Amino acid sequence: MEPDLKLKLEQLHQRVDALKDQINTEEATKNAFVMPFIQIIGYDIFNPTEVIPEYICDIGTKKGEKIDYVIKKDGEPILIIECKHWKEHADAHNSQLHRYYHVSKSRFGVLTNGLVYNFYADLERPNVMDDKPFFTLDLSNLKDSGIKVLEKFTKKDYNLESILDSAEALKYIKAIRNEYEKELEDPSDEFVKLLVTRFFEKPLTASRLATFKEYTKRAISNSINESISFRLKNALNINEKTPVPRGSGAVGPIDEHTEGPRLITTEEETEGAQIIKAILREVVPAARIAFRDTQSYFGILLDDNNRKPLARLHFNFSKKYLELFHKGKDNGEKKLLDSLDDMYQYRKELLATVASYQQKNDKEESSNDR
Repeated sequence: MEPDLKLKLEQLHQRVDALKDQINTEEATKNAFVMPFIQIIGYDIFNPTEVIPEYICDIGTKKGEKIDYVIKKDGEPILIIECKHWKEHADAHNSQLHRYYHVSKSRFGVLTNGLVYNFYADLERPNVMDDKPFFTLDLSNLKDSGIKVLEKFTKKDYNLESILDSAEALKYIKAIRNEYEKELEDPSDEFVKLLVTRFFEKPLTASRLATFKEYTKRAISNSINESISFRLKNALNINEKTPVPRGSGAVGPIDEHTEGPRLITTEEETEGAQIIKAILREVVPAARIAFRDTQSYFGILLDDNNRKPLARLHFNFSKKYLELFHKGKDNGEKKLLDSLDDMYQYRKELLATVASYQQKNDKEESSNDR
């Protein structure tokens, strides 16, 4: 998954959330929310041969009908987009998108209110848009799996065959999941019979079926609750079994900015931290060099003290940076890294950072002695 795409979508969601109450028309929704989205997925909104607003689609005897946007790649339409006001549902029922799709050469249609983006195709009947989307992107509930699908629609990675290959799977996986969740919420007679007849040999009368339906609800509820409880306990046990002593230099402790078990320290972060540690061991014992991973960066600290940052690794995006603090803890300076080996170039700055903390400590001790 491309980190920059996720970050841009998160920023767009923040923008939508901040501005939506001031957006009173469909046209304003398009300008404030939808056009930035089109730009995020890589298309030039200022190029009228690539992103065409108010595209005329003649439908039968109706002339001059317009679709909000058509996106073209290599001169061919690849997406048609219909927009609604952000307060309206992005539902294709009675939508003009159905009619536009029929006369368009595009294989994909998008219906959006600027918050939710529903993607449609013609998986059931050729050249007839399906009633239900095969993919939905909700800015308020971004998931990595959804962003990976969206990547296939970006200008850089667009591939018709690749999308079609996955569209059918996405459509039916979504449908199966919906049915499954319905059964969990309210088990149908067919579902109850399917389970019960595997172990209950007597005839299922109406009263017995009603009883077993209640048992099934309780069994599902207990199973889900126990599964959640087990995972939580397992996560807590992992944390309890791997405590991180202060100043130990072990990779993986979590500070107040993290969300717990979901945090993952990558191999590159581990390797980068060990390089920093190897450089700093020239002037400071290894036991005083501590590592802390956070959602935003991987930190290297002196004496496991947040006020004594030695360096930070910003490796969560496509470009990697080393942040240095030789100019003071409040004046971090980021250096772009082409490879981890580039970190050795900043030995002087790293050693200077340790020296600055030591000088400050010596002054404080001298002052106390007086």
